[in-house]
Amino acid sequence: MPSPSSNQHRPPQPGSRLSLPLWHERFAAPFAPTTAAEMTERGWDAVDVVFVTGDAYVDHPSFAMAILHRILEQAGFRVAILSQPAWRSCTAWRQFGRPRLFFAISAGNMDSLINHYTANKKVRNDDAYSPGGRIGLRPDRATLAYCQRAREAFPGVPVIAGGVEASLRRLAHYDYWSDTVRRSIVLDSKADVVVYGMGEKTIVEVARRLAAGKTVKDLRDLRGVTFALGAAESDEWAASGRPSAFEKTEIIPSFEEVKTDKMAFAEATRLIHSHTNPFNAAVLVQYHDRQAVVQNPPPLPLTGPEMDEVYDLPFTRRPHPSYTEPVPAHEMIKDSVTIMRGCFGGCTFCSITAHQGRIIQSRSEESVLSEVRKLTADPEFKGVISDIGGATANMYRMRCTRPEVEAKCKRLSCVHPGICKLLGTDHGPLVALMKEVRAQDGVRKVVVSSGIRMDLAQLSPEYVRDLAEHHTGGRLKVAPEHTSPQVLELMKKPPIDNFGRFATQFHQASAAAGRPKQQIIPYFIASHPGSDLAEMIDLALYLKRNGYRPDQVQDFIPAPFDIATCMYYTGIDPFTKKPVKAAKGMRDRKMQRALMQFFKPENWFTVREALIEAGRSDLIGGCEGLIPANPPKEALEAKRRQANEALRGDHYHTVANPAKGEEPGERGAEPPKNKGYRPGRKSARRQQGKKKGGGSTPRP
Repeated sequence: MPSPSSNQHRPPQPGSRLSLPLWHERFAAPFAPTTAAEMTERGWDAVDVVFVTGDAYVDHPSFAMAILHRILEQAGFRVAILSQPAWRSCTAWRQFGRPRLFFAISAGNMDSLINHYTANKKVRNDDAYSPGGRIGLRPDRATLAYCQRAREAFPGVPVIAGGVEASLRRLAHYDYWSDTVRRSIVLDSKADVVVYGMGEKTIVEVARRLAAGKTVKDLRDLRGVTFALGAAESDEWAASGRPSAFEKTEIIPSFEEVKTDKMAFAEATRLIHSHTNPFNAAVLVQYHDRQAVVQNPPPLPLTGPEMDEVYDLPFTRRPHPSYTEPVPAHEMIKDSVTIMRGCFGGCTFCSITAHQGRIIQSRSEESVLSEVRKLTADPEFKGVISDIGGATANMYRMRCTRPEVEAKCKRLSCVHPGICKLLGTDHGPLVALMKEVRAQDGVRKVVVSSGIRMDLAQLSPEYVRDLAEHHTGGRLKVAPEHTSPQVLELMKKPPIDNFGRFATQFHQASAAAGRPKQQIIPYFIASHPGSDLAEMIDLALYLKRNGYRPDQVQDFIPAPFDIATCMYYTGIDPFTKKPVKAAKGMRDRKMQRALMQFFKPENWFTVREALIEAGRSDLIGGCEGLIPANPPKEALEAKRRQANEALRGDHYHTVANPAKGEEPGERGAEPPKNKGYRPGRKSARRQQGKKKGGGSTPRP
């Protein structure tokens, strides 16, 4: 694993594809300083905000640090970017001098533990948000480490944490990687304030107040913040009737309660997710011992002009020129265009609604086309827009048609169990926008890569026709997620028949467009709460009957804050309080994953084990079986490889030969520290007997 200091910025190489082209002089502003030397070149003697991030510095509107830097810059503040710093000391935090206002801390675009580990808790081989995809450039629980170093570097400077990791851990939460319920990250990080959700409005207001001489306590009436009161302060606050800048306050089960009582954890989850509508959410208070952690209501959604203002900022759309290797995440999204944010789907395994909100916020057509024209003017643009969408592809300009009802609504999903009759589902604005975008000079193709909400798409045959004819690169990815009605209900997803109807509609539209070979690639999830071997076998049979052979499968990862995570940890549906089964052991998870790829020879033994355990031996062999009766050659070879790998490395031991003068024991092992230790004793020290009438000598 490379040293965390191995990603220090290096001068751009002459002629490098990542060096800045002349295009920037017309459309973009300079990058934020990333070193003290770059700060000096700007003519600055100090900065107002040091933004610390676990991601590589990419100045693209798909990266949070880029948006927040540009929005602060537009408001008149000086910002430096400290990207993937060496975190084992606070030296990097001191390079810009003492920031005038605050440190802004973020683990990056992903939770650092999800970024580092697979669903099976194995270390990932790459990091898409690091140069060259290298791992090891950020710590586990990056928010905690970065906040601690900021405190060490300049005691007294306010520390404002934010980003996905902090947002989803702002209250007591279940942590999959330690298998424990952890405290609010506000307390563990010792941040003054956690800004949760999309933070453009909040971070600018934080900067303005601190610049005006206010203190961090003066930030406590802002929307979208979570903060902790001291023990004495919590007592005073409670005694005074819990005053707040907002109308309602609700106490949710305490950290001590949710840590020891799973029903209390489920109830806390229900209350938290019932207060996500910014128009009617209460202030939530969760006690941690004597300290009150206070969450203010979410930020109000951005208006159309405010969305335009954010995405019209002068982004370079590139990684910082000091990087000598491409950043994989940037390579994937560099030619994409965001047209909206938010999602009203409410899927229980997804964090988008919790972070971006369920109210759709859309850009104007003029703003989107302006960005497309900038993109086509870039000499590196090849004519293909890789995606046009957002959290989902087809919710552009869709909102509740009755604002007075929207302000009171407590539904977590506008499309489950059925599409709300008050939801505006007109695809017309989206169809018109896509037509305009693909008609721009320099645009050869516009691909839709964002997830498509199939139940909405079926309401617009025109949208499906355009999608099939103009916006599919031969393979359309969709996510039916499962086949089991019970699992889909827990996911808040439509029945599998919905996928079948959409697939038929899309294939017919593809044939009519003269593209009959276009395929649909469905995504499914293994090990989601509610799914056991029986449900996964039914899914495998569905895949076989319909000719689907997924190259990639998704394993459910219990991300902090999600409703499905509550089900996984507690075994309880937080809204119905009914029991929910969950696959927790790695063996069970492995079998569920293998069943989705039953057709792979290397999975034969695992699938066979799963079928026998589920009492479905009838599916071994025969035309209707999932696997042949006898293991194929590839399965035997795979098993042999796995056995050989298990004997390598730390599992391979050599014993010393005393006849050759070697110390007895295992070669390379440390010598025993306590040679007199006898197994079974609590201490390695010899027990000295007390002499009685002459006593006796203790045995060795």
